[in-house]
Amino acid sequence: MKDRSRSQALWERSKRSLAGGVSSNVRASAQMSPFFERAEGSRLFDVDGNTYLDYVLGQGPMILGHTPEPVIQSVQQAIQRGQLYAGQHELEILLSEKLQQLIPCADLVRYSNSGSEIVQAAIRLARAYTGREKIVKFEGHYHGWFDNVLISVHPPLNLAGPRDCPQPVAASAGQATSVLDEVIVLPWNDLEAFGSVVSEHSEEIAAVIMEPVMGNTSCILPQSGYLEGVRELCSQHGIVLIFDEIITGFRLGLGSAQGYLGITPDLATFGKAMANGFPVSCLAGKRDLMELIASQQVNHAGTYNSNVMAMAAAFATLSELERNNGEAYNRLFTLGEQLMNRLDALAHKLGISILVQGVGPMFHLAFTRQEAVLDYRSYLECDQELYRQFTEMLLEEGVRTLARGMWYLSTAHTLEDIEFTLRAVEATWVRLLETNRLPAQK
Repeated sequence: MKDRSRSQALWERSKRSLAGGVSSNVRASAQMSPFFERAEGSRLFDVDGNTYLDYVLGQGPMILGHTPEPVIQSVQQAIQRGQLYAGQHELEILLSEKLQQLIPCADLVRYSNSGSEIVQAAIRLARAYTGREKIVKFEGHYHGWFDNVLISVHPPLNLAGPRDCPQPVAASAGQATSVLDEVIVLPWNDLEAFGSVVSEHSEEIAAVIMEPVMGNTSCILPQSGYLEGVRELCSQHGIVLIFDEIITGFRLGLGSAQGYLGITPDLATFGKAMANGFPVSCLAGKRDLMELIASQQVNHAGTYNSNVMAMAAAFATLSELERNNGEAYNRLFTLGEQLMNRLDALAHKLGISILVQGVGPMFHLAFTRQEAVLDYRSYLECDQELYRQFTEMLLEEGVRTLARGMWYLSTAHTLEDIEFTLRAVEATWVRLLETNRLPAQK
């Protein structure tokens, strides 16, 4: 077992001042987690001197790896000239012009600081544009922690209702129950269910919001024809289509998921990988919608919006990703797909039933006998408790992954990292096989 005595002491200390000992419920755990003091490239270093190969990457943002020199230098240089002006500066323009070039739907953009904030701006804008109130969202999709969207993210099945017509389920104590009437919840990847709801409620629906690749629950790509069908129905009925690209933005390519999949939404939200760990989010959209913000008919504000550090970090990150015609993405996809394939082959060799699905820069690993996970309800058939145990044991081998099964790669990961990971995974799976806890191949 790794020595984590200093982390343990800090954990006990943190609980005396931080609620739950953490600053986000996403980080809450019954188990003590390492306290980190440094990060570089693909590695994290904890206060006890342990090193971890990192596939969490700050929950996805660190697409260039930890502390990449071009981003750090850009922020350091910019911050010497000021941090917050309560006024405009040129970096805003430089970044906005770059986003217009890269994002298919980006006629105009606006900035904020977090994904939760910018999703609210998108929803408000869609309601103002259409004059309608209701929002369609999908089971298993996460769009921030605010009351009106923290609905049916991971609902218990005894409350969720039938699969083809789910009931909206609040995810937190203290949520206003009135927001449940504003939301229609649907299964994702089911065009028939979507079409049925649109035909019945089109005059009430302001917007459809979705993760274009479902990344908060497994890593689920849209089935053939699904996004095309949703796009067509939204256009027919004057419904605003919103892609929540907080995770997929700039992770699947310079054009993000909308470029990768070839479907252009009316509005899209971005964050995470956009600035390699610095807090920034962006709303990008078609001109006729965004003009409602430009004309001040729709209010969007924030003291820290487009602060110097965030703009410098985002511009530097995207500049690095653009270098050599986006060569970074060839590396990300190649390395990631190699890791996915070799994890699958290793499981087959050991006689273990797993499912690896997604794309190179982001994928999901699960213990299940299913051929594919297509939506939230099929995700629930995966053995999540076993996977949690696996991540805890893998951490002892020096590899850090998310307990919900997502793996993120960065441009800092190497072939040597892949080899190290496979040795660590094999050692962990062999230990689990000895206790008869892994599902055998069907």
